Amino acid sequence: MNLQHFWKAVLDQDEEKIRTYFQADAYVNWHCTNEHFTVEEYIRANCEYPGEWEGTVERVEQAGDLLIAAVHVYARDRSLSFHVVSFIKIRDGLISAIDEYWGDDGDAPQWRQEKKLGTKIN
Repeated sequence: MNLQHFWKAVLDQDEEKIRTYFQADAYVNWHCTNEHFTVEEYIRANCEYPGEWEGTVERVEQAGDLLIAAVHVYARDRSLSFHVVSFIKIRDGLISAIDEYWGDDGDAPQWRQEKKLGTKIN
């Protein structure tokens, strides 16, 4: 399972290519919005999402049949930016389940800025 290729298909919103990465009975959970999708619902939600997207797989870890990916996803015009952490369960070389956590990128909350807590990562 090549996560770089999977994420390219997702970001390109390539419905047919995305489908090839999944077991027929797979599911996807988006925990931040409390949504559970079948593969077809996930593909539809992804491919019908407005805009054109790019991204970078920033980190991949593997623990047995579980792949963990941190991905920076952003609009091509740079108007929106997100980070997603995906826990991807693999069975027989295909995805059987994904648990994802999406976060909007932005500035630190004002209260932390006022207290001068932390520094910018980059």
